[in-house]
Amino acid sequence: ATNQVYGFHAEVCCKYSAQMVAHFNALFCNLPLAGVINHKVLVLHGGLFSREGVTLDEIRAMDRVCEPPDAGLMTEILWSDPGNLVLFGEDVTKRFLASNQLTLLVRSHEAKADGFEVQHDGKLITIFSAPNYCDIMGNKGAFIRFGADCVPHFTIFSHVLHPKFLGGSD
Repeated sequence: ATNQVYGFHAEVCCKYSAQMVAHFNALFCNLPLAGVINHKVLVLHGGLFSREGVTLDEIRAMDRVCEPPDAGLMTEILWSDPGNLVLFGEDVTKRFLASNQLTLLVRSHEAKADGFEVQHDGKLITIFSAPNYCDIMGNKGAFIRFGADCVPHFTIFSHVLHPKFLGGSD
C-alpha cells in the first residue's frame, strides 16, 4: 500500500509492467529489514523508532516475511525519517548508536539533491539511488562502498533516459 501512495507502484508500472510491481512486492517481503557491516554500520531503509531502547536483537527477531503492518517497529524501520512519520534528531541517533555499539546509521527512503546527505554530526547518512525520482525530482543518485575500515566512499550519478523513450515496451 505504501508503494502506491509514494509513487513506486506507478513508476514501475509506467517504466516496466504491473507484473514487475508484483515481483518487487514479493521481493520486498523477503528482504532483510536491516544489515550490519563489520559490527559498526547499521543499514536500513527508513530510520529509527518512536521508543527508546530498541536493540539489534529486537530488529533481528522481527518476522520479515510479510507485508508491513500499519504501525510498529517494522513500519518505523521502513518509513521513518529525520523529518517524517517518526521524527528523530541527532540526539536520538547518537543514543541508538551508542546503546547498540555502532558508529554509523545509513538509510535511504528520502530523495536528496546530490544523491546523499550526511547529518547528525556525521553519524547519519541518507543515500538515495534513484536519480530524477519519478522523472520529476531532478536529483542525482548515489551509492556507498565501505572498505574494511567502514569509511564511506560515495559514487554519484545522473539519470538516464526513461525506458519508454528508448523504445522499451511493457
